[in-house]
Amino acid sequence: MKKYILFFTFIVLSFALPLHAQTNYKVGENLKFRVHYSGLNAGFASIDVREATLNGKSHYHIVGKGNSTGAVRAFFKVDDNYESYIDKTDLKPTKFVRNIVEGSYKRHQIYYFDHANRKAKVENKRDGKITTETIPYDAQDLLSAFYSLRNADSSKLKTGDFLNENIFLGDETLKFRLKVLGRETLKTKFGKISAIKIRPYVQSGRIFKESESVTMWISDDANLVPLKIKAGLLVGSLNADLNEYKNLKYPLNFTK
Repeated sequence: MKKYILFFTFIVLSFALPLHAQTNYKVGENLKFRVHYSGLNAGFASIDVREATLNGKSHYHIVGKGNSTGAVRAFFKVDDNYESYIDKTDLKPTKFVRNIVEGSYKRHQIYYFDHANRKAKVENKRDGKITTETIPYDAQDLLSAFYSLRNADSSKLKTGDFLNENIFLGDETLKFRLKVLGRETLKTKFGKISAIKIRPYVQSGRIFKESESVTMWISDDANLVPLKIKAGLLVGSLNADLNEYKNLKYPLNFTK
């Protein structure tokens, strides 16, 4: 396994969609995912929506955590913590914390976004190094990108649509392209849910086997909650399923 195996769930969720102050999520929402690697219970990943004040402004404080468990943890330890502070006025990230341990790969960074000047300051907590990087006007971090998706109008997502997102990762901006594949009824532990099937086009050779090796399903309603992910990795395969949810802003679209 390589870096981001548990937390890639949130990387591949990103859509390039107009941002607006009205959100389809609310403070108190919690999502928890069960992750399996090649049939083994690999661990859990969770995302919480909290509230915070930063620079005198009201923010959504998104906290994402991922950890390996059981047999997988014995040979590959994962303890990930991600935090995004999203300004409620324009829904752009102001600050992002990335503190992760994934086997021998470790990072502890804080990003400070200056969207007006298209700059981001990156503070590396492990070596004390501070750099300033140029970012695109629509730069998101891993978590804010996920929540920009959540503000879409699901009825406007049509089969064949391609959407793009720019995600800043400290020393590079990753470009993701996603395709809407269609609509399906997905069987989950909660019941049958109407879902939108999408495919993120990711860079092959780093984590995934090929550029079309990831497929995911999101709820076909105002929540646009991720329900299921299937991915072929360079070594093995990964599946992630929504295991718990609390305080969604809208009811899930269950079907018979």
